[in-house]
Amino acid sequence: MNSLPLAISLGDPAGVGPELIVRCWQTLADTDCGPIAVVGGANVLRRAAERIGIDLPLAQVDRIADAALHWSRALPVLDMADATYTPGEPTADGARLALASLQAACGLARSGEAAALVTAPVAKDNLVAAGFAHPGQTEFLADRCGIAPEDAVMMLAGPRLRTVPITVHVALSEVPGRLTSEKIHRRTAIAAKALQRDFGIAEPRIAIAGLNPHASENGRFGSEEAEIITPAIRVLRDDGHHVTGPHPGDALFTPRARETYDVAVCMYHDQALIPLKALDFDEGVNVTLGLPIVRTSPDHGTAFDIAGEGIADPGAMLAAIRMASDCAARRRENESRS
Repeated sequence: MNSLPLAISLGDPAGVGPELIVRCWQTLADTDCGPIAVVGGANVLRRAAERIGIDLPLAQVDRIADAALHWSRALPVLDMADATYTPGEPTADGARLALASLQAACGLARSGEAAALVTAPVAKDNLVAAGFAHPGQTEFLADRCGIAPEDAVMMLAGPRLRTVPITVHVALSEVPGRLTSEKIHRRTAIAAKALQRDFGIAEPRIAIAGLNPHASENGRFGSEEAEIITPAIRVLRDDGHHVTGPHPGDALFTPRARETYDVAVCMYHDQALIPLKALDFDEGVNVTLGLPIVRTSPDHGTAFDIAGEGIADPGAMLAAIRMASDCAARRRENESRS
């Protein structure tokens, strides 16, 4: 159990984030997960609870440290920005609240007042109008933490699979030109270190996917495996990492194959996210590796179309909170030993 609270950013108040946070508090309040505190949005959370028929005891606190005093009997909410609750109808005020919550929650994690950061889903287009200048929350957090954007590595994690995409939000036609041996090496090494430090895997087994069908079949379907991916694997092995590949993408995610590795490093977004969402959609967590703070997020969006209807599944948010708590505890334990 973490002695410090987890900081939860509200996400877009018109999305499913507020109701999922409410449901998570109901589930977690009597567990050893440790206290959580939502950063802002007390009115939004109260109205969201009423909308989905939950009697929510809510405790507004001035300091996140006070969350532990209320955690078992009320949802602690840091007394700051707020907005009107308009489920399914995003507003400018809502976007400003989402941004203020994210900024403050990040600051609490960076200062050490919060054990970890869990971010609820946001609508990036709405944030831009509120002054957000980053492609997404991950890039924002990297900037705030003084980390180069390329060193903030996305890992998707579920009960049955972990994947890391080397390229993320780029057109498929651009992927071959964005791949380099150095990028594959650096991001894989960051993932390996995080699996050791935050997930307790002493010697991570890493499977690296090919880019082309059948991993190019000895050059028949492309040269990226021979010219880019295999050289990166060679250097990673020289560094002492347990790495295999390049593996054909169509066979890498079978049940038998998944037993042979702890994480699959993939060359592009859908190669990593399709199998993860097919296997673990309701429990999938987006973890940002390479940051000086622990950050997780549910691997789904705002779902404006079902917000306020009480049907959103809290599984991924629950998994994100639990994973953040576990990773923060392991990191603290490792740091106390060193």
